[in-house]
Amino acid sequence: MTDMETTLRKQANEPRIEEYRLAASAIEGDRDAIDALWTMHRRWVAAVILTHKSRDEDLEDLLQEVAMTLVGKISTVRDPRHVRAWLRTVAINASRAAARSSQARPRLRLVGTEPEASGAPSIDVTAAKDEETRRLLGLVAKLPEAYREPLMLRALHGMRSRQIAEILDLPEATIDTRISRARKMLRDLARGDEVSPDRKIDVDRVD
Repeated sequence: MTDMETTLRKQANEPRIEEYRLAASAIEGDRDAIDALWTMHRRWVAAVILTHKSRDEDLEDLLQEVAMTLVGKISTVRDPRHVRAWLRTVAINASRAAARSSQARPRLRLVGTEPEASGAPSIDVTAAKDEETRRLLGLVAKLPEAYREPLMLRALHGMRSRQIAEILDLPEATIDTRISRARKMLRDLARGDEVSPDRKIDVDRVD
């Protein structure tokens, strides 16, 4: 490897090295590092929550819950390189627990209001700026989870395939394939073709 190649590789890895250093300090209990780590990861964590939460749950409430878990339990993470994967698990667990709790609660509706249509998107309507955006997010919510999550991480956070692959613990080529197929399914849905969440698809096959 030439000196130039070594320099370029070092520069490419510097953001991750800095992230690992920050994570290591957070694990040791450095509150400033914890705050900085949350600022760094908050946006993509929101994308994960939007993928898994029910439409009745508030995004900000769930983000707050994940942030509190980060503060209280970051010390349990053994390896700074695993913080992203740990945060994803925390976000998914918080979203699913809230959904189960919501199902157990009686539902009340103000007189004169109309119930939301069946199949409404599992996102906050306030996140949509116009009707077309709401429609698009509604279509995304119909995608199988294995395709929905990488697409949301790409679309809402602009994450690269390598970053998404690290979070989801999947090969980068698989991420590229799932995002490509998710976009195709969205086009099919936009044309009126339904994509069933139960449709049997080999999600790990890379063409």
